[in-house]
Amino acid sequence: MSGKRVAAMSGVQGTAPEGPPRPSVSTARKAAGSLVWAVALPAVIILGSGLGQWMTWLGVVVVLGAVAVAACLIGGVWHRAGAATLASVAGFGLMLFAGPAVYEVYMKTVGDPVAAVVTEVTDRQQRRGADMFCTVEERGGDRTRHEVSQQENCFGQAEVGDRVEIRKDPLGLFDPRLPDSPDQRNTTEITVAVTTGLALLTAAATFYGGQRRRG
Repeated sequence: MSGKRVAAMSGVQGTAPEGPPRPSVSTARKAAGSLVWAVALPAVIILGSGLGQWMTWLGVVVVLGAVAVAACLIGGVWHRAGAATLASVAGFGLMLFAGPAVYEVYMKTVGDPVAAVVTEVTDRQQRRGADMFCTVEERGGDRTRHEVSQQENCFGQAEVGDRVEIRKDPLGLFDPRLPDSPDQRNTTEITVAVTTGLALLTAAATFYGGQRRRG
């Protein structure tokens, strides 16, 4: 009697209806969604890196947020761990190069040229190496003084008394930028090229993860 009951119960369990199948995402919607994320994530990282040149903490928050979203979306929602790792690593690299690229292109394109003279060059030696600072004084108007760091292209290429043409931000958000030395002629182009490559790599990893998503 008990054997028949067990058999009957197992038969009922075996024939229990399963839940409705999860609807699959259409190919067109999948491609469109993947493309949107592939464009949005690198764009936000580049924007955050540019903001970091003006306000460091704000740029860090934006960039880290974008990288975290990429990792959670690609690795946690789409279940593509390899693509998530590649997008995250490329995103961090993009953060390092995009900030200087945005600053240099912006200042060289929109910055106002102003004649100035170098009044002081100091090396505030740190444990990680040289930490150069340059003080420049505008030659016209109220002879405003500016102290710029390596971020603004002070690498010891200018000496005290040198007359230079600095670039000033017309919006006043960024510090002035010193001109390039003869051996720095292609640094901006190289920085932009690396930034472009990392942005494309981040976008490709994101798009691949979206197209090959599981579940």
